[in-house]
Amino acid sequence: QVQLVESGGGLVQPGGSLRLSCVASGSIFSINTMGWYRQAPGKQRELVARVTSGGSTNYEDSVKGRFTISTIARDNAKGTVYLQMNSLKPEDTAVYYCNAYIRIRLGAGFYGYWGQGTQVTVSS
Repeated sequence: QVQLVESGGGLVQPGGSLRLSCVASGSIFSINTMGWYRQAPGKQRELVARVTSGGSTNYEDSVKGRFTISTIARDNAKGTVYLQMNSLKPEDTAVYYCNAYIRIRLGAGFYGYWGQGTQVTVSS
């Protein structure tokens, strides 16, 4: 059983900052990629940022220079990913989901797992 638990969402004024956290735990052999997606009302879920186990990152164009993703992997049994969000804009309002590609045992493939989502609202 693998669990991704997010925290850190909330209400913030335009120009403010929030830091999202996601902890992956459970039957984890190794983690390949961890990332954040978001889904605004009436829109499709989109990638915000992701980081590979090798440290490579990529960002959605609208968040470049404002958001930073970072991760900590401990003992291949638990991983944590953060999303530091600065200079927030109303259009950043969405439910943010943590995603991780996890191998649960040696020889198994990597499968994608999702957190339950955390609401981020940017409004004055």
